[in-house]
Amino acid sequence: MNSVDFQGEHPVYVVEDDPAVRLGCSQALSLAGIAVREFEDAESAFAALSHAVPAAIVSDIRLPGIDGLTLLASVKARAKDADIPIILITGHGDIAMAVTAMRAGAYDFIEKPFQSDRLVESVRRALEHRRLVVDNRHLRAQLRGEQLMLGRSPAMRNVQAMIDAIGPTPADALIRGETGTGKEVLARALHASSRRSGPFVALNCAALPEALFESEIFGHEAGAFTGAQQKRIGKFEHAHGGTLFLDELESLSLALQAKLLRVLQERSVERLGSNTAMSVDVRVIAAVKDDLKQLVERQTFRADLYYRLNVATIDLPPLRERRDDIPELFAHFVRDACARYGRAEPAWTASDMARWQAYDWPGNVRELKNIAERFSLGLDDGLPQPAHDAGSLEARMARAERACIEEALRSADGQVLRAAELLDLPRKTLYDKIARHGIDVNAFR
Repeated sequence: MNSVDFQGEHPVYVVEDDPAVRLGCSQALSLAGIAVREFEDAESAFAALSHAVPAAIVSDIRLPGIDGLTLLASVKARAKDADIPIILITGHGDIAMAVTAMRAGAYDFIEKPFQSDRLVESVRRALEHRRLVVDNRHLRAQLRGEQLMLGRSPAMRNVQAMIDAIGPTPADALIRGETGTGKEVLARALHASSRRSGPFVALNCAALPEALFESEIFGHEAGAFTGAQQKRIGKFEHAHGGTLFLDELESLSLALQAKLLRVLQERSVERLGSNTAMSVDVRVIAAVKDDLKQLVERQTFRADLYYRLNVATIDLPPLRERRDDIPELFAHFVRDACARYGRAEPAWTASDMARWQAYDWPGNVRELKNIAERFSLGLDDGLPQPAHDAGSLEARMARAERACIEEALRSADGQVLRAAELLDLPRKTLYDKIARHGIDVNAFR
């Protein structure tokens, strides 16, 4: 991926008060295939950062009002924008000013007059630098295990595509899914893939009495009500710069829905007992079990709040609709449980997996995790035992297929690509079968 491809929907901001110079910079970058957005002062450029993140910024130092060095310092002071590369240009520069700019975090420093090629080259290098920074951030998030949306089914590939599409944006999101499908895990994955440096704060709306909800989410001043002896920071304030996850949102009363809508629209909160509004930079991710549209029709959920949240909606499928993901999920939960309990990972048979895949899992992934925990401890899973399952044609074919795959992996020293060649199978097909049977490739290396 080159720097222009990385740029995507993120243009380069050109901040220059001289119209001729601004036009020249914009034309040079546009001819090089780089999208540009022009600003005649630093104030308007900085304001635009609240709505969109540029790929890079090219700014004159000498500007009316806020100068380029102040713009640089302001951008670097915002954690979510700190890694945006900034190139400063001036006709009055000297070595001392260049040193000051570079020490303040400027990516490059160009002195007027300059050739168009010099500007384009600097911007291209800045975009490549930006791409590497973003790639590294995503890798770190994956290594932390934050993105635990396991599964290769079409439904889960769609979920991952939504994470990739809206995760890096500041857009609020709505997650719909049955109990136990992993709505909070998905919310954490969205937070991990974002550029937000603040905390992930979760609140179950159904777990709080209505009388305490406002204090919990908005906070209160000392003396705001009987028993309020100290000031309390609400969840919105605590999540500043980060993500606020509101689970079971449909349980809120209409009155509380109205207050939540106001915060979402104005991005400011007032603690109970205070008349001062405080701006909050919070991404809100809400989760619901029910169909909000039906609740709107029943007049138990506000239509304006529904439309406010229904911009980016992700549907999490129940486990019974993605049975092919069960082997991968089960293997993951078993490994995790055995690591915590200090036990060897137990093996399961093809008939075990066939039975687990035939079960409807009313508790979804949460129930599957509990069963994996029991299995790891050597306990009976307590699930129905189909009659004569082990002797069925399907079970016998599954056992034979597993044995063939294990023999190929053994011959290939655990190298999946080589095993696929031995079995004359596409690599992806073999990976799917390995996941379905719950085979640990590492055991053959």
